Amino acid sequence: MKRTPADTQKMLNVWAIVLILWSGYRTYFGTDLPIWVDEFVAKPLIFLGPLYYYITTQEKTSFWSGIDLKLKNIKLDLLLGIGIGILFFITGAVAFYYRGQTVSLEGSLMQIAPTLLMYVLISFASSFTEEALSRGFVLKRMYEESRNPFTAIFFSSFLFFFLHIPILFTSNLYGIDLLKVMMTDLLLSFAVSFAYLERKSLLVPILIHAFYNLSIYLFM
Repeated sequence: MKRTPADTQKMLNVWAIVLILWSGYRTYFGTDLPIWVDEFVAKPLIFLGPLYYYITTQEKTSFWSGIDLKLKNIKLDLLLGIGIGILFFITGAVAFYYRGQTVSLEGSLMQIAPTLLMYVLISFASSFTEEALSRGFVLKRMYEESRNPFTAIFFSSFLFFFLHIPILFTSNLYGIDLLKVMMTDLLLSFAVSFAYLERKSLLVPILIHAFYNLSIYLFM
């Protein structure tokens, strides 16, 4: 589908609405609420609500096809997403090991299993909402207008990074740790953007992003 600059401007308006709502939420609540409230309640409402309305009422198409979440012929998408995601996870684990730290999960398997399960669920919930907005909505439409993958990836990654500023500056990260997370967010965005454009499926970036999130929860 070929889009026009006017279509891109409408998409950016929706993205701006999400940013304003998310910034307001972060400014008011900071990190005071439990993380499950952020990922299972606030983000779906703030990130996906405007997208769903715009895609179904303005573009008049289904939400799932509008964000390229395809579940047909997904074997290769699963292999790519899980494979690249595991590489991100291993990189985080290796960096954590060489800092001489240990994962702060204590107790028997039965005791830590619920915590690990919660980390996994939160990781996938966060990756879905962020990838739906940043890749399935923003990058998809930028590429369909420009047909230039490098331009589309650069500008959509910049918007992805900008979307993380409210949480980065309301978190407990400071100094070099904050800089590392910011740079890693950019690298993640470039990686999942190329993977998305190669496969034209949102499943791959969701999986990669989820493993990255899980490494943050366990090793940061």
